[in-house]
Amino acid sequence: MHFECAVEILNWVFSVLILHPNLVVTAPQVSTVAARCASKKAGSSPKNKGGHRVGKRYGWKKQDGVFVHAGNILATQRLIRWHPGAQVGIGHNNTLYALEDGIVRYTKEVYVPPPRSYETKHVIRQLPRGAILYKTFINVIPTEEVGSFKLITML
Repeated sequence: MHFECAVEILNWVFSVLILHPNLVVTAPQVSTVAARCASKKAGSSPKNKGGHRVGKRYGWKKQDGVFVHAGNILATQRLIRWHPGAQVGIGHNNTLYALEDGIVRYTKEVYVPPPRSYETKHVIRQLPRGAILYKTFINVIPTEEVGSFKLITML
């Protein structure tokens, strides 16, 4: 029994004795069920505590028409959603990055897979006759940056 519960019971007994002085009181018969207080807070089981993770922040990082430097990340992706175009490299985790300084351009191009590839055997067969496949490519058009200065020497 918690200390707070015992104090509450004693306060009740003394208040009864003070209000009725002629009352003969024997030892209080208190059931433990009525005076029980919670000793722990309710908690959840450990199997329900997963799944609260921060997102991976996949997606495009540079928009169409933005000037980028060589090495800038253009897009991060888990599966290949955007394909590397001109002056764009792809990392081992499918990250697209610029190989040269220039302006970013997104293009949609008609895709014709090689004749004996996996896509031809499994994907193209399921499409209706005459369907056209498009893929999005990210390109970097090499240009010089206008309106920026390079530090040549320190004075």
